[in-house]
Amino acid sequence: MSFGLFSTLVLSAISLGHLYLYRRLFRDTGLPRWGRWGGVVLLVLLGPGFIAVRQWVTLPFPWRGIVTAAQWLWIVTALYLMGLLVAADLGGWLRRRRAGRAEVSPERRQFLSRATAGTAALATGSLVGFGYWRAYGAVPEVREVAIRVPGLPPSLSGFSILQLTDVHVGSIIQRRFVDEVVARTNAARPDLVVVTGDLVDASPSQIGEAVGRLAGLRSREGTYFVTGNHEYHSDEQVWCAALEGMGLKVLRNRSVTIGQGKDSFDLLGVDDWGGRRRGRQGYDLDAALAQSRPDVARVLLAHQPANFVEAAARGIGLQISGHTHGGQVFPMTELIQLHWEHSAGLYSHHDAQLFVSRGTGFWGPPLRLGSPPEIVKLVLTA
Repeated sequence: MSFGLFSTLVLSAISLGHLYLYRRLFRDTGLPRWGRWGGVVLLVLLGPGFIAVRQWVTLPFPWRGIVTAAQWLWIVTALYLMGLLVAADLGGWLRRRRAGRAEVSPERRQFLSRATAGTAALATGSLVGFGYWRAYGAVPEVREVAIRVPGLPPSLSGFSILQLTDVHVGSIIQRRFVDEVVARTNAARPDLVVVTGDLVDASPSQIGEAVGRLAGLRSREGTYFVTGNHEYHSDEQVWCAALEGMGLKVLRNRSVTIGQGKDSFDLLGVDDWGGRRRGRQGYDLDAALAQSRPDVARVLLAHQPANFVEAAARGIGLQISGHTHGGQVFPMTELIQLHWEHSAGLYSHHDAQLFVSRGTGFWGPPLRLGSPPEIVKLVLTA
């Protein structure tokens, strides 16, 4: 499909959806003329207006990101509104059909339209408001998960790895959010902290001060980082150098030893699975394995929950991933499973384990509905 045809179809769908919202929220409810015209202006600004601003107006940071997030927020709000209104319309039509009643009077029709529109708007506003608070207003909770790792020395049972992933520091998530995440992470007293990609959504010059707050993370074994797909949007080489300067240890297709002697395991880190498609350094499990010891437990940090079965066959006892956000917003929380076999939670393949976090921040709409954000404390057992 050509880009022009695709754009035409998308704009047509958006226009039809907003026309339906105008009819159900402003026309059918019997608003006066000024109210209906106000509805037209509002929906034009929220629909085509946002698209026009993004396409033809060059906005500086952070305003471009804020406008993009606001557009995503409205898209989700509009979809919820349309879903509730369509369900109400279908329900009313089925009730009338079963009862065999004549068409209701204009007065009753207007009353029902107002009641339905008001209920749908109130329900949507409540859902979106809660989702916004859950994503941005509340500090992500620490969730503790016990995981058995093949080959882990008994002396390391109880060793804790705290995972941060998909924080998406950028135009909306900035210093306040990062400070709260650092404080909650340190309060969990982990032995090791790992950041499994999609940490940033802008350049170091724009958000370096906010990301630099991660230097306050405290753990016995330090903090390790692997790239996600969003690091490649902002020049992953520049970011990896900047994070090293902030005290984070970057694993790019390599392995390090955690612990001493027999009381140790190997921690491997690979670049994002899609990195090579961008013509740059990407996922290379062979390189990471070449530096690791074959006779010890191995823990792999990989942003995307891809290649798990192959990694398990190659001796990886535990893979720690993110990327999916668990779908982030309903109904994507259900649909995500059609694309990702491992979308959120703990999975196993023979003795190997895979943990996929729902993520700490958000991307797109500043919402979390059906997939709350999390900071995960993985407690390893032999």
